[in-house]
Amino acid sequence: MTTPPTARPQRAHFSSGPCAKRPGWSPDNLNLDVLGRSHRSKLGKARLKLAIDLTRKVLGVPDTHRIGIVPASDTGAVEMAMWSMLGARKATMLAWESFGEGWVTDVVKQLKIDADVVTAPYGELPDLAAVDQSTDVVFTWNGTTSGVRVPNGDWIRDDREGLTIADATSAVFAMDMPWSKLDVVTYSWQKVLGGEGGHGVLILSPRAVERLETYKPAWPLPKIFRMTKGGKLIEGIFEGETINTPSMLCVEDYIDALEWAESLGGLQALIARSTANAAALDAWVAKTPWVANLATDPATASNTSVCLKIVDPKFAGNADVPKTMASLLEKQGVALDIGAYRDAPPGLRIWCGATVDTADIEALTPWLDWAFAEATAAL
Repeated sequence: MTTPPTARPQRAHFSSGPCAKRPGWSPDNLNLDVLGRSHRSKLGKARLKLAIDLTRKVLGVPDTHRIGIVPASDTGAVEMAMWSMLGARKATMLAWESFGEGWVTDVVKQLKIDADVVTAPYGELPDLAAVDQSTDVVFTWNGTTSGVRVPNGDWIRDDREGLTIADATSAVFAMDMPWSKLDVVTYSWQKVLGGEGGHGVLILSPRAVERLETYKPAWPLPKIFRMTKGGKLIEGIFEGETINTPSMLCVEDYIDALEWAESLGGLQALIARSTANAAALDAWVAKTPWVANLATDPATASNTSVCLKIVDPKFAGNADVPKTMASLLEKQGVALDIGAYRDAPPGLRIWCGATVDTADIEALTPWLDWAFAEATAAL
């Protein structure tokens, strides 16, 4: 049995969602005046509108784009977009991890839309330059379960015919979003800002609004997916009049996170924190022979959901080793919820988003070495 390290992360929360709360978070910081009030009250609508306005400010979303708070986390936002907009033309589905594969299932097997499915194995990206942009293109900006992201939006043409629909849930607030290239962006505030689960955000370009107002899908839409009435966008959804009842406590928590982001210096400060965290983990990986980043190209490696694989020839592919490591670290209280996603290759997944402190990443790495030694000692 090896001796555990002495230094410990101050916060052991490295889950990829829901993610660590912001440094200094306390429920005492939340404005609770709205609790017990209707979300349709003047106060309730004002707080929802503030959440939207702060989102626009921190992310730099153009005034031309609508921002709406919607049900059912990022999944709900993606489903709303696909069920409401796809089918007007052929689609191209890009999938290189489990969530992208889930959207393929919805489009091909449930909606039965004519679609090309372009895939790549975990750790890689497909050839983005070959994507047919006369089609509607659906993709994950950052593969939360693979640790692979698109490096930028340069591959998206300005004169594209189809819509681009980006599931950006573990990218927004940690990576630059090229708004002119994206027609639909979805995310959940439980990721980079460490908010509570259950609510999604849907951002629409003018081209996406035009699709909604000129195209009617062949299938019936559930109430929580309906964004138009009489052929016109329901503008209230994008001004704080949510489709269903939101948790105002979660909204206040989101506002608190946005105000924290502003206090740091906004989006670029958040990106810098995530990048520093990922760099600290990468520096350890570079000098550690038994582990490697699942992303094969450093240019596409995520700076939020960093996925690691064991490459020691004796133990590579042995799912019990990372599973045992995660269990040992949880028992020690130094790293919680760092096992690879259930559909991903065996390994570890360590969240490096903006609410994590770099000092905690640095304190974690000796514990990873310790856990590997412990997990493999008897093998």
